[in-house]
Amino acid sequence: MLRKIKGTTSYLLRKTNFIPEVGIVLGTGLGGLVKEIDIQSELDYENIPEFPVSTVDGHHGKLIFGTLGSKKIVAMQGRFHYYEGYKMEDIVFPVRVLKFMGIKYLLLSNASGGVNPDYETGDLMILEDHINLLPNPLIGKYYPEFGIRFPDMGNTYSKELINKAENIAAKNSIKIHKGVYTATTGPTYETPAEYNYFRIIGSDTVGMSTVPETIVAHQMGIPCFAISIITDLGVPGKIETITHESVQEVAMRAEEKMTLIMKSLIAEL
Repeated sequence: MLRKIKGTTSYLLRKTNFIPEVGIVLGTGLGGLVKEIDIQSELDYENIPEFPVSTVDGHHGKLIFGTLGSKKIVAMQGRFHYYEGYKMEDIVFPVRVLKFMGIKYLLLSNASGGVNPDYETGDLMILEDHINLLPNPLIGKYYPEFGIRFPDMGNTYSKELINKAENIAAKNSIKIHKGVYTATTGPTYETPAEYNYFRIIGSDTVGMSTVPETIVAHQMGIPCFAISIITDLGVPGKIETITHESVQEVAMRAEEKMTLIMKSLIAEL
């Protein structure tokens, strides 16, 4: 695995002649941030050695290099999920490559279902903690180059970045929550009993991504910031039938607010 990561890193550095400062992972229906990037180059995942290929609608499958908020960034337009059949080492492979390329921060976004009764569809939630119900991506052979073997997860999401994002939201009159995101395998959406269970164990939202990437980034010493768009509700009395298309639609309607926060946050790094 280490050989593959170094090989892909070398390929990307030669191909792009670009050393990014910030990595961005864009989730379901949230690819609009790309319009704000002054793009220098972009590569389809299928043309990058050893890279997985996204198979989900709303995940375009491109690695984009350019500037945003005066910073050199690399954006993953589309991520990988456990439910697609990928191994955990494949899901987190791109984040490890971005670290080896030089990123100093990782910003992630996703669409999630709200189980906190105070949340409404279209709201934004900053992740301040998570519950991982996916296989841990650090299971397997240990490579010292990735960081310590047993990372402490008590401060996974950067408090400094969270504070900056809260201030940006307040200045722009954007309603925002902070809470706990629970990562599940998918691809099924949750039953009412499962929604209830997630709320009981301390969840505010539930989704199918983000946590694996955050864990490996944290192990490698990269400060992380993650934000969710609440695209549906798992609250008694508010549960409705949902589809991937409806999730994408809500995410796209709310992404302008998320884009403003992300762009402003990057400018302050």
